[in-house]
Amino acid sequence: MRRICSLLIIVPMFLFISACNTEEEQNSFTQNENEQETSAQVDEKSIYPLTGLKTVDGDVNRRPVAVMINNHPKARPQSGLHKADIVYEALAEGNITRFLAVFQSDIPDIIGPVRSAREYFIDLSKGFDALYIHHGWSPSAKEKLESGEADYLNGLSYDGTLFWRADNRKAPHNSYISYKNILKGAKELNYSSDSEVEPYQFLSEEEMELLKGEHVNKFVIEYDKLETWQATYEYNQTNNSYSRYSDDEMTYDMESGEPITISNVFVVEMEHDYIDNYGRRSIDVQSGGKAILLQGGIMQEVDWENREGRIVPVKDGEVIKFVPGKTWINIVPSLEKSFFIE
Repeated sequence: MRRICSLLIIVPMFLFISACNTEEEQNSFTQNENEQETSAQVDEKSIYPLTGLKTVDGDVNRRPVAVMINNHPKARPQSGLHKADIVYEALAEGNITRFLAVFQSDIPDIIGPVRSAREYFIDLSKGFDALYIHHGWSPSAKEKLESGEADYLNGLSYDGTLFWRADNRKAPHNSYISYKNILKGAKELNYSSDSEVEPYQFLSEEEMELLKGEHVNKFVIEYDKLETWQATYEYNQTNNSYSRYSDDEMTYDMESGEPITISNVFVVEMEHDYIDNYGRRSIDVQSGGKAILLQGGIMQEVDWENREGRIVPVKDGEVIKFVPGKTWINIVPSLEKSFFIE
């Protein structure tokens, strides 16, 4: 009888201890799961959404600012372009390109020279819910903006106040604005200066080592046979980035002398049509098409798609991730006639 009683006592105790252990293991698992989830949230809050780089000031919800920047030879070197997270380069009139520079992680004190709006640049800015900054507009861009498609600041309305003219250059190559004045104008017009910015997808260090494609260290994008209207990119293996040249001169910042360094160069073929005698164009930024992606010294032939207003690289229906850093997107009428490996 004593043995049976002892067994009856021991078994419940064993079950109690076992239950406690199971509960402790479950609590430990839940705690680890919560810690991982919290860590992921912290990581997400410490990464800039458009570059995939760690934050300096922690302000990941700063509203992007998209500025039309002049690329005429008389406007070079530009101011602030080196700090843009995303830059679209596309033809404006004739063979002259213009930049749409999207700033979010780091917005410079001086930006310019600022140029006039085009409707396709407005469409591209909407993919970031950006505050659109320009000086002047084409008729179609004017109609688009005045209909309320985007929040904007126009230098025509603020020339000499929010915008100023540089003494060392002649109009229309001398209009500039500061981030301080952008915020001032946004406040005056009741535009929000904060935004939840949808992040791009970025490669991990392990994924970057597995990049596959053709090794290309130097290539040229021709908007015209004259070197004045050509962009040359060279890959620097030491810092895993591309340098950009216009007319054989490195693209650098006017004030600091800092050269532009780019992690991803995305060259996309889009349909272009002339819409007036002035040489203005329409560009189809919606339909998708052929593209070339260059990152880490590797070239891949891919497709492009417009997803939620952004031009992204796609292969077999899947979005290709960017290398963390700055991205330049060159829009051309024809890859065959515009893209050349040197």
